[in-house]
Amino acid sequence: MEKIPMTRTGATKLEAELKQLKSVERPAIIKAIAEAREHGDLSENAEYHSAREKQSFIEGRIKELEGVLGLADVIDPKNLSGPIKFGATVTLVDEDTEEEKTWQIVGEHEARIEAGLLNIKSPIARALIGKEEGDSVEVRTPGGERSYEVVKIVYQ
Repeated sequence: MEKIPMTRTGATKLEAELKQLKSVERPAIIKAIAEAREHGDLSENAEYHSAREKQSFIEGRIKELEGVLGLADVIDPKNLSGPIKFGATVTLVDEDTEEEKTWQIVGEHEARIEAGLLNIKSPIARALIGKEEGDSVEVRTPGGERSYEVVKIVYQ
């Protein structure tokens, strides 16, 4: 299986979610199922069916997180420097609108664009890899062609 690149912060968040699911959510849903069973006829017991559905979701998420963390290649950006690569925090200026944006390039399981965490597999991240401060980058996005200038690269 192919390793999954991930920052230390991203791995820590996924590990915390896994721990929460195993130590809090799973026991709570098991208890809820047991209580629903005590109410009698399971075929018309909405509480039971709802709890079983939630249990299925929790167990699926636990398996997914265990798989991702098992394949994780945790990279500490603090040890990196130079041109843009995985883990870099990049400040760009849109050459058309002069709008400044800052993103950190992270793995797909920790990406959240609204939080400034850009998926390594996104068109923008792929276009940025290997670029240096002052470089101009042409990016083909679903919204059309965009031009950015790399203003700053930080590894933190």
